[in-house]
Amino acid sequence: MSDLYPASAGHAMDAAENAEFLSENVTAQAVDFIMNTGFSDIPSAVLDMSRRCIVDTTGLYVGGLRERATQIIVEMAMSDGGRPDSFLLGAGEVCVPAQIAARALGISAHAHDFDDTQVSNDPAHVYGLLTHPSAAPLSSTLALSHKLGDVAGERFMAAFCIGFEVSCKISEWMKPDHYLRGHHSSGTVATFGSAASAAWLLGLDRKATQNAFGIAAAMAAGIRCNFGTMSKPWHVGRASENGVMAALMAQRGFTGDPNALDGKWGFASVLAGGFSQEKLGQGFGSDWSVVNPGVSIKPYPSGILTHQAMDMMRDLVIDHDVKPENVERIEFFAGDNILNPIRYPIAANHLQAKFSMAALFAMIVLYRRAGISEFSDALICTPQFQDMQRRIKTAVDPQINAMGFDLIRSRVVVVLKDRTEIRAEADNRYRGGPMSPMSETDIEEKFCACCDGLDRGLQDRILVAANHLTKVDGPTELVHALRAIPALG
Repeated sequence: MSDLYPASAGHAMDAAENAEFLSENVTAQAVDFIMNTGFSDIPSAVLDMSRRCIVDTTGLYVGGLRERATQIIVEMAMSDGGRPDSFLLGAGEVCVPAQIAARALGISAHAHDFDDTQVSNDPAHVYGLLTHPSAAPLSSTLALSHKLGDVAGERFMAAFCIGFEVSCKISEWMKPDHYLRGHHSSGTVATFGSAASAAWLLGLDRKATQNAFGIAAAMAAGIRCNFGTMSKPWHVGRASENGVMAALMAQRGFTGDPNALDGKWGFASVLAGGFSQEKLGQGFGSDWSVVNPGVSIKPYPSGILTHQAMDMMRDLVIDHDVKPENVERIEFFAGDNILNPIRYPIAANHLQAKFSMAALFAMIVLYRRAGISEFSDALICTPQFQDMQRRIKTAVDPQINAMGFDLIRSRVVVVLKDRTEIRAEADNRYRGGPMSPMSETDIEEKFCACCDGLDRGLQDRILVAANHLTKVDGPTELVHALRAIPALG
């Protein structure tokens, strides 16, 4: 044997390293869940929360069409053409291959960083930084439903719920190193959620579904350096596309490792250092993640870690009637869990602003709101906005760091020009989170804000269709409504 491969020591090491992985079987659990779950197995609370997530994401499909990132992808799809399987969002009656349709939907859903976020109660995880669970499985399900043409509402809803649950459980069970190493789980793990929805909808058998997971593992990617650029929503677009591709390839007999999530060389080990062994007994669908620990439907189109602080600042500005011209400086103190990913000290454009506390606070101080209309390059680049950003400083608070990352903690000091100091601390009961969920009215208002500029009759048509997807012809109605959106340019 070559000296490159020591005979006994290497084999003994492999055996030791592999021992901890033998009991995982996460891929098998996921496949069992997909094979054995139908609409009748899904609790009513799960269906209701899933409906709310679908309504929210559908509004984001429309709002995302304003973003140049989405427009580029739609333009490319129209130029490339291909088999007319599924509708191309923002292109009227144009149809493209299903995986390309899913790509456009996925990037549009995440274009504003306004889509829902998975929550975890595990103190080992950075709170709120698991995955955006709706965009990829919903995009996959919508694109394939149009391709198949005969998908009833209950079947559509089951496919979405299954993909959502698969994404959430993989994210929850993986060690937190996945995110800390710089991976973006909405691009990596979401690929499996998209593939799970597609595999269920296509009716793949066990072997083909295992292959779909192996293929998905080969394509799952996304890294945090792209935050603040068009490539962050691209991660979700590719996850949506790759999940559909994986299922369609597996349907034709393309193979992948049947246990791709598990083992020394499996997805979780390579990208996260493995699974948390104590969580593997929870099972898929035994306690659905969409209701426990829940999901956050965002009130602001920015990173979820900013929302508690933005609510804190908004309340402070309104309660004390803080005028922009009276602000001398603002000091923001938080832990590394916030300040590492929210990484732009000064935002130069609206994409960076989503990950800049200075930009987000500047919006609140100047306009007392931070909605889609405030995230524009024209506004960000004004001298007034740039000046306000430079009055805002951030700093790591060692005491907050020492308390752990199970919650999002921060505090702020606003110093006025008359030397008055106003102090506040963030409350984890942020709007949209499981402890303070959005009402139906809140969700509808957000939907309408995302659809601003679209004919009101068409807005209502899309909203009604998204709210009633369990009707027999619900998916068809939603597709028809989305295709009625005027074509871009």
